[in-house]
Parts: sequence; structure tokens; C-alpha cells
Amino acid sequence: MSATASNFNSTAATATPVARPQARGEPIHVPNATLEPLWVRTLLMTVALLFLALFLVVPLLSVFAEAFKKGWEAYLAAIIEPDAISAIKLTLLTAAIAVPLNLVFGVAAAWTIAKFEFRGKNILLTLIDLPFSVSPVISGLIYVLLFGAQGWFGPWLREHDIKILFAVPGIVLATVFVTFPFVARELIPLMQAQGSEEEEAALVLGASGWKTFRHVTLPNIKWGLLYGVILCNARAMGEFGAVSVVSGHIRGETNTIPLQVEILYNEYNFQAAFAVASLLAFLALLTLALKSFIEWRLRETVLPHNVGNQTGQEQA
Repeated sequence: MSATASNFNSTAATATPVARPQARGEPIHVPNATLEPLWVRTLLMTVALLFLALFLVVPLLSVFAEAFKKGWEAYLAAIIEPDAISAIKLTLLTAAIAVPLNLVFGVAAAWTIAKFEFRGKNILLTLIDLPFSVSPVISGLIYVLLFGAQGWFGPWLREHDIKILFAVPGIVLATVFVTFPFVARELIPLMQAQGSEEEEAALVLGASGWKTFRHVTLPNIKWGLLYGVILCNARAMGEFGAVSVVSGHIRGETNTIPLQVEILYNEYNFQAAFAVASLLAFLALLTLALKSFIEWRLRETVLPHNVGNQTGQEQA
């Protein structure tokens, strides 16, 4: 009996101690591996800043410098030129159609994947990621194969006088294809992290499915949803490859802003090309600002939610 107690005491003495929770106000422990010398940290930050300045800041500034090189009058003349106005309108129309469609699909796909278990779930996730791995030019060629004059549906479309390629419908379809993962991919991990306990509680209390979505699910995912919509909209307005294949480059009819920039540049009208390109650059800066704000809101929303769930589990 004494030998057993002695063995137990020696085992307890050599056991790995349990990590003590950090007390409020106690300094955060920093691992030794992250305490690099000052010159190493300075070197890494300098390299990173030089890389950003060379490949991001300088090209961006050069766009605005070339756009305003001949003054405000030349800049405004390039922006209000009829072909440029047509390209701007078509770009806004395409985004106005593609983004809501991707919003509906993204919410439905994220809800299905995060809240249910079913066969083929991994296949659905793979298909959602497909536009990330396929070149936009290839996606445009797919629509040429389907709706072109010699395509699968080409003869039927020609008989019924329906025009898909070299028209707005083809541009919208190509844009929807290359942008539909953005909303879904932002919502899926967010909804998986939040779990389904709140929705189940609402259903138990008698709420309908639609009411549960509006009052429980939507408030929890609103910032992630907005984040995905902003990225989707930025990609829709800036898409070039897929739209270039299906548009036909009809000036004043099927040219979006990126295609209009290409035409102006190929015609050696550099100032007008950079003026129109500055619109996309401004959109990128606006998107970056909104993205940073929404990331901050996501951290403020998701982290307290996760801490609350962890505290509840520990108390349970």
C-alpha cells in the first residue's frame, strides 16, 4: 500500500503542470522564437515596405499622374466621351445584375454547407472554388462553346433570334461565373464558426425558417455578407479576361471599362486610357477602405461571440 502511494506521489510530482489561465492585467507571454533582434525586424519591415512601394504604390500613383498629366479639362473630356460613358454604364449594369445573383447564391450555398450534413458536400465545395482555379479566358471560351454560332445551343438561339454572345447577356453570364465564389467563401467559414445553436433555439421557440433567418442568422453574418459583396462587386467591375472573350469588343455597345482602357491604349491615346483606368483605381482604393472597416467590424463581432461560446462551454 505504501509503495503504491509512493509511486502515485512520484508520478504526480513529475506530471506536466496544467496551464494556468492568464489573469487580468498580467503581461502577455511572448515566445522566445518571436523575440528577434532589432536589426532583423528592421530588415524585414524595410524589405516589405520597399516591395509594396515598388509593386503597388508607384504603379498606382503613376496611373493618377498620367490621368491628370494634361489637366482637369483633358481628364473630364476623356471621362465624358460617349464610348467611355457607354462602358461605364455597361460595367455598372453588369455589376448590378451579377452581384445580387451571387449574393442569393452565396447565402444559400453557405447556409446549406454550414447548417446541414449531406452526401456530395465536398463536391459542392469544390465546384464553388472552380472559378478560382480556372482561367477567366477559359470560362469565356466555355460560353462560346455553348452559345456560339457553332456551339451546342447556337442553332436554336439563331432560330429564335436570341443573342447571348457579343451582347449584354453573355457579359453578365461570364461575370457571374468568375465572381460567384466570393460571397459564399466569405460566409461558409463564418457560419460554421458560429454553429447552429441559436437557429435551433429559435425554431424550438416556434419561429419560422424565414423569421429565424431574418432575426437570428442575418444579424450574425451581416458584416461577412457585406465583405463578400464588396469583393464580388470589385471583381465584377474589373473583370477583363472572360468578358473580353464573349463581348466581341463592339465599341460603344459591349465594351466595359477594362476593355475601353485596352482600346484606348492600343490606339496610343494614353492620357484617355489612364483617365478611364483611374476610375477602376479609385474603385480599388474605395474597396480597400471598406474592406479594412468591415474586417475591423468582423473582429469586433466574431471574437466576442467565440469568447462567449468558449466561456459557456467551460461553465458547462
